[in-house]
Amino acid sequence: MPEAEPLGTRSFIEVQFPVSKLSKESYKERKAGAGQTLTALGKWWGRKPLVLVRAILLGLLMPATDDPAADREVFLAAMTMDDDGLLRRLDRALTAQEAYEYCTPRERAEFFTVTGGKARWKRGLSRAERERIQRRAFLRMGYDRRLKYCRRPEEIEGPSPEAWARINAHLGTNAASLPELVRQLGERRFGRPPRVGDAFCGGGSIPFEAARLGCDVYASDLNPVAALLTWGALALTGGGEEVVARIAAAQRRVFEDVRRQVEAWGIERNERGWVADAFLYCHEVRDPVTGWWVPLAPSWVIASRGSRVIARLVPDPARRRFDIEIVEGASDEEIEQAAREGTWANGVRCPVDRDGRWLPPAHRQVTSADQLRGRAGLRPWENDDLVPRPDDVFQERLYCIRWVDPKTGRRHYRAPTAADLERERRVLELLRERFARWQARGFLPSRRIEGGYNTDQPMRERGWTHWHHLFNPRQLLLHGLLAERAAQEEGLEARALLLMLGRVINWNSRLSVWNTALEKNEQTFLNQALNTLMNYGCRALGALETAFCAQLAAAPVAGSYRVAPVDARAVEWEADIWITDPGYGDNVNYHELSEFFLAWYEKRLAAFFPGWYADSKRALAVKGEGEAFRTALAECYQNLARRMPEDGFQVVMFTHQDPEIWVDLTLVLWAAGLQVTAAWTVLTETRSGVRAGNYVQGTVVLVLRKRRGQRRGELVDLYPEIREEVERQLDAMLALDPKDDRNFGDADYQLAAYAAALRVLTGYSTIGDIDVTRELRRGRARGERSPIRQVIEQAVRIASDYLVPTGLERSVWRRLGPEERLYLKGIEVEAHGEAREGVYQEFARTYGARDFRILLAGRAANRTRLKTPSEFRDRDLQRPGEAGFGGTLLRHVLYAVYRVARDPEGDPRPARRYLHQQLPDYWGTRQTILALLRYLTDKATGLPHWQGDVAAARTLLPCIEADGV
Repeated sequence: MPEAEPLGTRSFIEVQFPVSKLSKESYKERKAGAGQTLTALGKWWGRKPLVLVRAILLGLLMPATDDPAADREVFLAAMTMDDDGLLRRLDRALTAQEAYEYCTPRERAEFFTVTGGKARWKRGLSRAERERIQRRAFLRMGYDRRLKYCRRPEEIEGPSPEAWARINAHLGTNAASLPELVRQLGERRFGRPPRVGDAFCGGGSIPFEAARLGCDVYASDLNPVAALLTWGALALTGGGEEVVARIAAAQRRVFEDVRRQVEAWGIERNERGWVADAFLYCHEVRDPVTGWWVPLAPSWVIASRGSRVIARLVPDPARRRFDIEIVEGASDEEIEQAAREGTWANGVRCPVDRDGRWLPPAHRQVTSADQLRGRAGLRPWENDDLVPRPDDVFQERLYCIRWVDPKTGRRHYRAPTAADLERERRVLELLRERFARWQARGFLPSRRIEGGYNTDQPMRERGWTHWHHLFNPRQLLLHGLLAERAAQEEGLEARALLLMLGRVINWNSRLSVWNTALEKNEQTFLNQALNTLMNYGCRALGALETAFCAQLAAAPVAGSYRVAPVDARAVEWEADIWITDPGYGDNVNYHELSEFFLAWYEKRLAAFFPGWYADSKRALAVKGEGEAFRTALAECYQNLARRMPEDGFQVVMFTHQDPEIWVDLTLVLWAAGLQVTAAWTVLTETRSGVRAGNYVQGTVVLVLRKRRGQRRGELVDLYPEIREEVERQLDAMLALDPKDDRNFGDADYQLAAYAAALRVLTGYSTIGDIDVTRELRRGRARGERSPIRQVIEQAVRIASDYLVPTGLERSVWRRLGPEERLYLKGIEVEAHGEAREGVYQEFARTYGARDFRILLAGRAANRTRLKTPSEFRDRDLQRPGEAGFGGTLLRHVLYAVYRVARDPEGDPRPARRYLHQQLPDYWGTRQTILALLRYLTDKATGLPHWQGDVAAARTLLPCIEADGV
């Protein structure tokens, strides 16, 4: 056993952490999408990358020595993120063209021929010579480019024997695998293999990776859906090839039995022998303006690419309804028209008048959803309601079926025929025959929807009162068949199939969007809500095969594990290391959204897992904001702190940007007796069009220990220490953030400032007369800024002082006011292509600018930009020194630029004369004026709407430079 470490020995992660490379590895893992190791088990929100969990664990266990460079090399070797490790992870050979790009002129002449601009290997080169050149070229690439050719660290066995020799020599170990290394480092630090706990286990990333590394693991979550997913990660994926093969066989047995039953009923095959692949439904309402029944869809495009399919409404004046034609091979004009002809735009929009005459789009009157629902709202559905009743506001209609010809494999989109509608009636009849029995046995949900922020939506917008109302009869029949047949399996297989059923319901509900670009159903939880739809897709059984028969990854765990649904306040397990990623401030209402799945699990969960419950425990969930949230979270972390040794660690991951939530986190950790010893920001989120605003792409990783001793201080004395800590944190991030390939956004630097303040604050047991218990439980008036919040906001101001836009001197930046900083920073982000109003809003909050909107030329979605000098003209111009942007030096410089731009001759002298006359200290501010002009001419050069003003600024600049010469 390695020699024990002294109590308090600093770990690698408390001194350094390769944030840039880890960010790129995390991004690569995220971009794998469905190819990630745990995603096949089912839906959860916000799983953290496994590579990050691995890095945190190794970083905690590895000691920091007096040779930080060697520490870093060994850490990267253990993570297979050094040159040797990346070569082991290399997944394919470089082509001649790819290698050629990274070769020297001499190498190009020796090993390649170039024909028509394309490089090829010279004839006669041996395989060994090619591999040598490929290796050399690969190692010359930047880290990002290398990763495109590599597997993820978890996809190989680990470091090479040569790397293990270096790792062991540095650490004094004798390991040949990561679990052996973890065990030996754990014995050295804790006297045993490390015990790792996660009391907010969610999708299971943290306990799974810890167990894979050989730790003894405890995983719990108040939510039983999270506990089930984590159990799946450890028992199924972590069970290895044998277990995965057993599950695959059970999946296939169940699915094929259900396929035979569906085929026997004939509900998915037509008279031509075609097999149904997808069914498209829409709601239908009576338009109160015209009296017509209108099928609803925001757009009538079914396939915008590939098959190029649209639906076309055909008025039937006799019935005051619309027939729906399906057109395949539509032209570009027809697709554009179908996109414009949507009948739902925040209300029903009938395309004809009372007599059935087609109306131009501008003449179509919209009746809002609230008007349709009426003052009393919609009729609440009863348990036995499977389809709308005839007098319900929202009816439902099948309008298109996609068929597959089994002989040719070709797809065909068709409007439903009378025979198809008869099959629909048969589906409803089959379901009603089984409905009561299936509900009683738990094969279909019987639970009512409990009201809440997210769960009110389907009740308010459709009248759905039970969870099974979120599924149409065809979906319920198929899901019930799968559940009934899966119940015949036993043991591990039966439990695993419960997770597969969860996958099926996520991919096949009345809330499943039809993706017109990819021609497929999307999952119910495309975002973190229960969004009712006007039209949706329904999968036939064959299209559910990938969901039910998901191929699980096989990644054996090496440590023991225990999983249970338990409130973090009641955890009794002792851990050397707690790593947690709790929800904050209702970012995601896990307790509500997970009930979508629990409704399908509730009657079988306790049978499969004795002692488990099937309730989301809403009343106990750590949720919301304010004193209840703070108190609940503090109780959780106080308990976890009690359940760790004196030399133990906690790691808390945090991604929230609201300063008030950071105040809460400070109080929570402070009250728990924990001190932040390190904070690192790692890129963990991929950019997504679904999310808007200046969202955080980084996760702050807070490393904590038990606070020792009694350190007292006054709030006012903390500011110099906080300034030093903020600047140190930002320097570390800036060193890892090349200007041409940024890892971090401005939001991430703001997070870093919060974390630095938290590191200082939690180092004190007492600060002035602040009573932490009272602060936790005290309600705050709207707009109230507590002492802790003032400290945190000061940290952000320090960061804004320190983070100077490129092209400006710090001395100039510090002389500028809030609106001036906002404008200059805005020009920089605008030049980078940013056009979201939320970005300017965040900068205004950071810099303390009161009204940023006066600086904006336009606020249309994703088209927000700042006014140019010529757009400002002389509007809002005030005397120098007066309050507001109009009295600032920058505003007068912008006006001077406008004076040059509007001058017919482009003469800069009147503008210079204006500055002389208007600025009381022209000569004292002349260098600042020059710096501002240089900045504007540099940053705005590539912006088309700035071209005239950039030219004017370039003309004014030498005129000011020459002034006085």
